[in-house]
Amino acid sequence: MNSHLRRAAVAVAAVSMAAGLAACGSAKEAAGGEKKKDKDGPLTIGLLLPENQTARYERFDKPLIEKKIKELAGADTVVLYENAKQDASVQQQQVDTMITKKVDALIVDAVDAKSIASSVKKAADKGIPVVAYDRLAEGPIKAYTSVDNERVGKIQGESLLKELGDNASKGEIVMMNGAITDPNAKMYKDGAHSVLDGKVKVGKEYDTKEWKPENANENMKGAISSLGKENIVGVYSANDGMAGGIITAMKSAGFDKLPPVTGQDAELSAVQRILADEQFMSVYKPYKPEADAAAELAVALAKGKGAESVAKSTVDSGTQKKIPAVIVTPFALTKADIGKYVGKEGFFGLDEICTDKYKEQCDKAGLK
Repeated sequence: MNSHLRRAAVAVAAVSMAAGLAACGSAKEAAGGEKKKDKDGPLTIGLLLPENQTARYERFDKPLIEKKIKELAGADTVVLYENAKQDASVQQQQVDTMITKKVDALIVDAVDAKSIASSVKKAADKGIPVVAYDRLAEGPIKAYTSVDNERVGKIQGESLLKELGDNASKGEIVMMNGAITDPNAKMYKDGAHSVLDGKVKVGKEYDTKEWKPENANENMKGAISSLGKENIVGVYSANDGMAGGIITAMKSAGFDKLPPVTGQDAELSAVQRILADEQFMSVYKPYKPEADAAAELAVALAKGKGAESVAKSTVDSGTQKKIPAVIVTPFALTKADIGKYVGKEGFFGLDEICTDKYKEQCDKAGLK
């Protein structure tokens, strides 16, 4: 081979090697979900929420997240929204749709934190960063934001104990926990038990399928039948929707006076039940800071920045360690607390709460 041909062969080999290395690098990036495509136009962010039975998702979470995303990334940013209506398989299909539409980042509040893991991996393999919202999804998520969930359970337990007073030792309580598919439900339960154990007798305890009020209603009917209504001094309900089902069951059973019932989410119907002395308390989770954090994380990741620019703490999931996280502090909401939040962003206005049906109760509570 002459010198010209030799030099040409070496050059071709070098180019081929470089191409091979580049392809290898691209494959690694795709497998790890680290490759961020260059994008000059507006961002597209996907938002997947789990259900629409709990009023908070459509009333607060969705509009607050959309608003903050557009504030951060511009009014021409596209937010693609889907609600799974409590169906894990539907949510998995929705993730596939978001991948097909090539969103730049995806915010997911998982119906089932474990089963969503394979979908999270699909997105990550396509270079789409996933932010777990409100529930800690498994799989290679890039960031997480929620309230301090164990603290929620502690607040509920502490409030119930305080309200029970001496009655804590005079009967039994019923514990109505959330769905086992929701990792938050376990944290609420653990938090509540850390406060209640040894101070009350738990007569019946349930993990309520899909968090549905009708399932809580059936469970409560069973508890009343088993324990006797005269022996039930209080009910730990993990959220407001179930509290509504529980209270309906107790009313149907003819309780002379409703025992204290806890809740969570500060739903409008629960706020009104609290005013009417039917539900003792709820937990107010400030939706705005949680929604803002989700938007900030998604936009940062979509632009190729690290989640650490927003998240200052970390959490571990069942499949991943040291996930960048933003954790929001929750607050107890009793009748005395309602006035603190009326009209604030992320809560209800006076006209929504104080309808004609609840005008007298609002007046007594000083809500004018």
